[in-house]
Amino acid sequence: MDIQAQARARCHWLPDLEGADTPRYQALVDQLAADIVAGTLAPGERLPPQRLLADALKVTVGTITRAYREAERRGLVEARVGSGTRVRSPSMDTPRFHHLSHAAEGSIDLSLSVPIPHPWRAEQLAIVLSRLSQSPHTVEAALAYSSEQGSLASREALAGWLTRQGLPMNAEELILTAGGQHADFLALQALVQPGEAVASAALTYPGMIATGRQLGLKHVAVPMDAEGIRPEALERLCQQQRIRLLYLMPEHNNPTGARMGEARRHAIVAVARRHDLLLLEDGVQFVTAATRGTPFYRLAPERALYIFSVSKLLAGGLRLGALRAPANLMPRLTAALRAQCWAMPELMARAAIDWLTSAEATPLIEWQWQEVAARQRLLAERLQGHEIVAHPCGFHAWLRLPEPWRAVDVVARAAERGVTLLGADPFCVGSQPAPQAVRLCVTPPAERARLDEGLTRLAALLEEEPRRVSPLV
Repeated sequence: MDIQAQARARCHWLPDLEGADTPRYQALVDQLAADIVAGTLAPGERLPPQRLLADALKVTVGTITRAYREAERRGLVEARVGSGTRVRSPSMDTPRFHHLSHAAEGSIDLSLSVPIPHPWRAEQLAIVLSRLSQSPHTVEAALAYSSEQGSLASREALAGWLTRQGLPMNAEELILTAGGQHADFLALQALVQPGEAVASAALTYPGMIATGRQLGLKHVAVPMDAEGIRPEALERLCQQQRIRLLYLMPEHNNPTGARMGEARRHAIVAVARRHDLLLLEDGVQFVTAATRGTPFYRLAPERALYIFSVSKLLAGGLRLGALRAPANLMPRLTAALRAQCWAMPELMARAAIDWLTSAEATPLIEWQWQEVAARQRLLAERLQGHEIVAHPCGFHAWLRLPEPWRAVDVVARAAERGVTLLGADPFCVGSQPAPQAVRLCVTPPAERARLDEGLTRLAALLEEEPRRVSPLV
């Protein structure tokens, strides 16, 4: 039996490429899509290894690689190191991006990056809404259509607050959005065409990953170090392919906590200018001015965008964000927003911005900074001796697990002990292998004592022997 016959005998799926009037890799993807719809390939089913399928079809391995990559870009399959390429299923998508807790009732939730619960939040919002209801001008403005960027009054108030926080900008640079995730989606939809490439750190915000998939973009992972994206790695990727936009979280990467120094920021700007990259900086994980580096829109104002949201400062349910953008990009962004929803509702914008800029908000925000710092100190004490990366203002920390622990085992066994954690899988770009690490959020428990209990249980778990985990086949 020759090599082709042997390979064909071992392949459980064999597309028929004969007679196709498209390139072979494209014909293979089309057949794959058809077989998924027909039920020939079931969700979660593993495709043949690339070399084996290449031998069976008498094509090059490069043809199969290109086909599998195109199938992944189209959302038909998902590739994972150690697990091969599998047909996508709803279960594959579930852990990729969730914004609501999956914690069991009674569990100590350390999985979500949310503001620390406090009665002041509801009390202050009630005061703000009452005040707005007594303002005829506000009520009239809420009933009228607004411009795509949002009302000038709201943008001026927000720009003034941001400027006082060390982020100087003016109202004309801002577009009001329905939260930070909307700003992310808006920027990518308006500025990147389907099939074009965007890049980010190899471990990044799941909302960015979900947005890229939804818009049909190619998402390229940039290798990281302790400061996040490595400029020389970005340079190599730009030399190999056209990348339209780079997504950044320079203050503290979600999930790894990596923080960029000033020299690193300047080096990335240099790469962006050489290769004409747009820079999208996510500032939703807000930090104090004293701990913040120079934002990219100050280093490269002609190509850098900045995302802000009130979700970490006040409340996620308000859905008020903003996108700072250069004047030359503003027409494309406003046209995209107008097509989506016309404009951010003025009533929501007024409520969130009035609260943010009010005397009531100042003690709440200052209390939260102090409480977050105290919780980060508690985390460092309870997990002393373990490898942790965190920001003093950060809602989360990154725990690198000691050998031979595996993240999937830690997450499962922590859940058995009533503690909900999140592993690295949702943050991995493309087929990047997930590191053995977990993200710990210190903010969901309303009381510090509850956080202390969760960290104590986790520390005790890590002192135990890990279970034997069967390798993936």
